[in-house]
Amino acid sequence: MRDPFIAGLLSLLIPGVGQIYNGRVIIGIIWLLLTGVSWIGSAGLLGCVVHLISAWCAYSYAKDNPVR
Repeated sequence: MRDPFIAGLLSLLIPGVGQIYNGRVIIGIIWLLLTGVSWIGSAGLLGCVVHLISAWCAYSYAKDNPVR
Protein backbone atom coordinates (compact mmCIF):
# COMPACT_ATOMS: atom_id res chain seq x y z
CA MET A 1 0.00 0.00 0.00
CA ARG A 2 1.19 3.49 -0.82
CA ASP A 3 1.08 6.06 1.94
CA PRO A 4 0.17 9.51 0.54
CA PHE A 5 1.83 11.30 3.48
CA ILE A 6 5.15 9.54 2.91
CA ALA A 7 5.01 10.15 -0.85
CA GLY A 8 4.32 13.87 -0.32
CA LEU A 9 6.98 14.20 2.37
CA LEU A 10 9.64 12.47 0.26
CA SER A 11 8.92 14.77 -2.68
CA LEU A 12 8.92 17.77 -0.39
CA LEU A 13 12.40 16.84 0.83
CA ILE A 14 13.78 15.89 -2.60
CA PRO A 15 11.52 16.52 -5.59
CA GLY A 16 10.86 13.36 -7.57
CA VAL A 17 11.59 10.89 -4.78
CA GLY A 18 7.89 10.69 -3.90
CA GLN A 19 7.10 9.76 -7.49
CA ILE A 20 9.82 7.09 -7.40
CA TYR A 21 8.29 5.80 -4.14
CA ASN A 22 4.99 5.55 -6.04
CA GLY A 23 6.68 3.42 -8.70
CA ARG A 24 6.85 6.15 -11.35
CA VAL A 25 10.62 6.27 -11.86
CA ILE A 26 10.73 8.18 -15.18
CA ILE A 27 8.29 10.82 -13.89
CA GLY A 28 10.38 11.12 -10.72
CA ILE A 29 13.54 11.78 -12.70
CA ILE A 30 11.72 14.35 -14.81
CA TRP A 31 10.47 16.15 -11.68
CA LEU A 32 13.98 16.11 -10.22
CA LEU A 33 15.48 17.67 -13.35
CA LEU A 34 12.62 20.13 -13.83
CA THR A 35 12.84 21.36 -10.25
CA GLY A 36 16.63 21.74 -10.43
CA VAL A 37 16.40 23.76 -13.62
CA SER A 38 13.60 25.88 -12.13
CA TRP A 39 15.60 26.66 -8.99
CA ILE A 40 18.68 27.65 -10.96
CA GLY A 41 16.91 29.43 -13.80
CA SER A 42 14.70 31.65 -11.68
CA ALA A 43 16.94 32.25 -8.66
CA GLY A 44 14.57 30.22 -6.50
CA LEU A 45 11.20 31.84 -7.14
CA LEU A 46 9.83 29.39 -9.70
CA GLY A 47 11.78 26.53 -8.12
CA CYS A 48 9.83 26.86 -4.89
CA VAL A 49 6.52 26.64 -6.73
CA VAL A 50 7.61 23.63 -8.80
CA HIS A 51 8.95 21.97 -5.64
CA LEU A 52 5.56 22.25 -3.93
CA ILE A 53 3.70 21.06 -7.04
CA SER A 54 5.95 17.99 -7.16
CA ALA A 55 5.06 17.13 -3.55
CA TRP A 56 1.35 17.65 -4.23
CA CYS A 57 1.45 15.42 -7.34
CA ALA A 58 3.17 12.61 -5.42
CA TYR A 59 0.62 12.90 -2.61
CA SER A 60 -2.34 12.96 -5.01
CA TYR A 61 -1.14 9.97 -7.02
CA ALA A 62 -0.57 7.89 -3.88
CA LYS A 63 -4.00 8.89 -2.55
CA ASP A 64 -5.78 8.00 -5.82
CA ASN A 65 -3.80 4.76 -6.38
CA PRO A 66 -3.14 3.23 -2.94
CA VAL A 67 -2.43 -0.30 -4.20
CA ARG A 68 0.92 -0.99 -5.87
